[in-house]
Amino acid sequence: MLNNDILRSLRYSLDIADREVAAIAGLAGLALDEAEVAALLAREDEPGYRECPDEVLARFLDGLIIHRRGRDDSRPLPPLELPLTNNLVLKKLRVAFELRDHDLLAILDDAGLVMTKGELNALFRAPGHSNYRPCGDQLLRNFLKGLVRRDRR
Repeated sequence: MLNNDILRSLRYSLDIADREVAAIAGLAGLALDEAEVAALLAREDEPGYRECPDEVLARFLDGLIIHRRGRDDSRPLPPLELPLTNNLVLKKLRVAFELRDHDLLAILDDAGLVMTKGELNALFRAPGHSNYRPCGDQLLRNFLKGLVRRDRR
């Protein structure tokens, strides 16, 4: 899934303006202005489109965690985990929105994707673990769609 699509979906779900997207990214140490945010949020066929690198999305997600949960002054910013995988995006969203297993399952169910708790937990395991399961684009897309439905009601 394209990082631009993830960023666009989160902006819509949170119902925030471009300057707020820049401010959230700034919480994690990334300086963006409104013009850069507009370029990242533009569709591929629109003029001014700019591809969103993993670093920008990762910093925005870290900033979203700080924005929604508050800053822990006793800890420094977490190091960037690159490359950014769908599993890592899902994990950061889980932390930012303070979602438990039953919340995640309800969001996915609302988006039309039924999963068991075991299948869900496999997405959050370490990549070398025997029960690790990569998060596909369709699963992340459905999760974001369910998150929008939950937050925009």
